[in-house]
Amino acid sequence: MDGNFNKPERLTKLQVDLLNDFQRDFPLCPRPYEKIAELLGVAEAEVIAHFQQLTEQKYISRLGAVVTPHKAGWSTLAALSVPEGELEEIAEMINACPGVNHNYERSHEFNLWFVITGADQQTVETTLVEIEAATGYDVLNLPLVEAYQLDLGFPIKWH
Repeated sequence: MDGNFNKPERLTKLQVDLLNDFQRDFPLCPRPYEKIAELLGVAEAEVIAHFQQLTEQKYISRLGAVVTPHKAGWSTLAALSVPEGELEEIAEMINACPGVNHNYERSHEFNLWFVITGADQQTVETTLVEIEAATGYDVLNLPLVEAYQLDLGFPIKWH
């Protein structure tokens, strides 16, 4: 986790448009990439190739729907306090757990933060117990009390 990120200036206009325009309002249709291509005036294969490149270059971590918390399944925010020398190994262990997404290093006593999702609360709590057993570290469980606003979009103004 060295913090070396790709430079935004390496993105093409099409890549910036894909990142900006389809964080929200991703077409919900049988051929969404074809629809995006039509809207942007490019070929469907080009849209698919650029989304693949953006994912490989880690501009995109996942492509999929965001479901309102606890309307379909369960989730929680969790954290571990991990010694620096074990951070990469523990992060990989957590990433291998079903339902884990959003795994980040933070500058804090609790330096590894992640979100766990599951079919229900019991599934998520079982995963937390399994993570504690596998890592040997206590998990700080911070379940959602109330969602005030959920918008995971980030406007990109690089060009």
